[in-house]
Order: sequence, then C-alpha cells, then structure tokens
Amino acid sequence: MSLLRRGSGKIVKIIPCLDIKDGRVVKGVNFVNLRDARDPVEAAAAYCREGADELVFLDIAATVEGRGTRLDWVKRVAEKVTIPFTVGGGIRNTGDMEALFGLGVGKVSINAAAVRNPDLIKRASRRFGRERLVVAIDGRKNPPGSGLPRLEVVISGGQEATGLDIVSWAQKVAALGAGEILLTSKDADGTRAGFDIEMTRAVAEAVSIPVTASGGAGELEHLYQAVVQGKASAVLAASIFHFGVISIPQAKKYLKEKGIPVKT
Repeated sequence: MSLLRRGSGKIVKIIPCLDIKDGRVVKGVNFVNLRDARDPVEAAAAYCREGADELVFLDIAATVEGRGTRLDWVKRVAEKVTIPFTVGGGIRNTGDMEALFGLGVGKVSINAAAVRNPDLIKRASRRFGRERLVVAIDGRKNPPGSGLPRLEVVISGGQEATGLDIVSWAQKVAALGAGEILLTSKDADGTRAGFDIEMTRAVAEAVSIPVTASGGAGELEHLYQAVVQGKASAVLAASIFHFGVISIPQAKKYLKEKGIPVKT
C-alpha cells in the first residue's frame, strides 16, 4: 500500500536533525549517552547539497540548563542553510521566536514551554502564523497497570514526566494553533530499531495537521513504515544520516520506488 493508493498525493519530506550540545552535533540513545557526530555548519551544508527537504536544529541542553537557545550557534548554521530551517530548544516566549526569525529561521519548535504554558501556542500562532510554529512532543510508553497514560508526554530531555496523554495533548496543540507536530519516541530514539508506529499512527490519526515521525530510524524500510503504517507526513532522522548508514538520495530513491511521493 502506498500513499497514492490511500488517496494522498502529498510529498513526504525527509528531514535530518541536528541535535546540538556544546556547539557540536551529538547523538545518543533514549536521549542519553551522547556521542560526537560532526560540526553543525559542515553537516547543514552537506545535507543541503544532498537534497534534504528541511533541516531541524535542536539545542538539546537549553531547557535542562535553564537557558535560551544559543543564537550564535543558530547564526552559524543559518548562514549556510539553503532549505527550510526549524530551530528548537530553549524557546520560552514570542520574543525568543522573533530573535530566531530575525536570523533567518523559517520555523520554531517548542516543547517544554508549550506544556508549561499552552497559551504560548495560541499567541505565537496568531503573531507569526501557524505555518511557522511546530510543537515538538516527546513520548514514552508506560506498562499496563502503571496508573499512567499508555503513551505519555515527557519533557526536559525525557527527564520529566507530565502525566499527559500524548493523543489528547496532540489534539490540544492542534486546536491552539500549532502548524505541525514533531513526534519523538524516547524509547525508540537512537536505537535504529524502527519508529514507534503505534505512537506515530495514534497521533497522526487524531489530528489534521502534519506529523513528523522521529526516533528509531535504522534502515530504509523504517522510513516507509513510518509513512504507510504510521501515517506520518515526514520522517526525521539523525544517526543514520550523520554516520553514513543511509544517505538522503538513497532514502528518496527507496521511497519513490515504493510509490511514496518525494521531492527529487
């Protein structure tokens, strides 16, 4: 089954993610045990050349360290990027967003700030337009009988549980004005064992805005599964691209041959 057979001709986007810590691209497993991957400016330029559809830059330590996004890091990357560019991590208010847009950032992504102050979604959407606002949702699965939601929202690099049900939260952020959702499974992150299809599909079926699947890509088939089984509008990956397991052109060629519309 392909997207086309499901009656949707929308182009599926392939998005590399730059997780930034101490000015370097890093990658871990389940949000921990980070290892150095490459220079962010070098990576951004390479992904633009290879045909990535968008680029996501996440200052992953900002919220944990209680600071704003490091604008100097963003500026260095923004100067080299030739594709739509989303930045997240440490964005706390509309002033932070305005500063990023001033550097040439196309979209901003908020996560913990949205959970702590949902009204920020509404205000940002009204001020900048929903097409420029991404709400990132990090989730984990809880065991039956835990008294917690089966699919629960976590924040602060996965260190803080919220008690929020992922599907209910996704519906709320969509209603408040989010333009899209970046959904990451903490359990699958960095494992290369595949996206959390249950989580991705549950959110994608519950909202009318685009959902990007994130966390767990390890092989080409996983990208296809995220789109067809998980109903994602885009697939985001880090380690497979950073460490040369799969290239952007390979990913696009594979999906196209499987009947998934991609930009070539």
